Amino acid sequence: MASHFELERLSFRHGPLTFSAQAMGEGPTVLCLHGFPDNASTFRHQLPALATAGYRAISLTLRGYEAASIPPDQDYSVEAIVTDIVAVIDALGQAPVHLIGHDWGAAVAYRVSASAPDRLKSLTTLAVPHAGRFARDGLRIGKQLRLSWYMGFFNVPWISDWVVERNDFAFIRRLWAAWSPNWQPEPGVLDEVIETLAQAGVKSAALAYYRAALSLKALTTSQEEAYYRVPTPTLALSGERDGCIDSAIFERLIVVEDFPEGVVFHRVMGAGHFFHQERPSEVNRLIIDWLAHHDEPPF
Repeated sequence: MASHFELERLSFRHGPLTFSAQAMGEGPTVLCLHGFPDNASTFRHQLPALATAGYRAISLTLRGYEAASIPPDQDYSVEAIVTDIVAVIDALGQAPVHLIGHDWGAAVAYRVSASAPDRLKSLTTLAVPHAGRFARDGLRIGKQLRLSWYMGFFNVPWISDWVVERNDFAFIRRLWAAWSPNWQPEPGVLDEVIETLAQAGVKSAALAYYRAALSLKALTTSQEEAYYRVPTPTLALSGERDGCIDSAIFERLIVVEDFPEGVVFHRVMGAGHFFHQERPSEVNRLIIDWLAHHDEPPF
């Protein structure tokens, strides 16, 4: 999408970590969180659309996806990543903000709402349902367990690291093809993602998200903890042809009781896991309509 707005480069600090970000536009803040295997440029179609609609759109690079944000203690738990996001929101000084997350960014975003609902106006999650229910219930569904085979594989150290990197990260290219079938990314997009993962320490950091997610502590989470409340108005988007998280299973894991401020589920037809890149015009319209609804002053 053409835009007269210039792309800005920002930097945030949280303790010893430094996070880069891309930003565009002025207005209410919309903070975007990328997933795996990806980077902050995943929202390249959303930033100009949001800026044109009157928002300050920021796409943040998550913990470990650049050398400056690799934590000395190697903590890649969702709880730790949530503290990064809250620190960034506080540094912006414009809370509450709109939060958008794709893939791991969505998993983190649900927990940001649970931990710091006062920091958010609205939540938009792309491609991942309620993360606690997905971990506890979704992975017990046969079809989803088969689709999520890579999560277990990433928990085999050294071997998975080697397989992911070999042949110029051919594994990553195969994941994208499987997760968004019959879609070809724009030239250079996957190359940039692979350049991100090839930076020193980044591939190991990205895989560590999955190792933390399947740790003994995570696997023994109680039902009460897993079914945490998300007290922010939520738009949950799923691609009909998502080869990573089955769209029907996604919908099944969106339980209205988990969302006391309301939840709307929408399926993007004919699109896969990266539907915000595959169908940017449609997705941008859905997001901007959602944000506008939650920017209205209370009566």
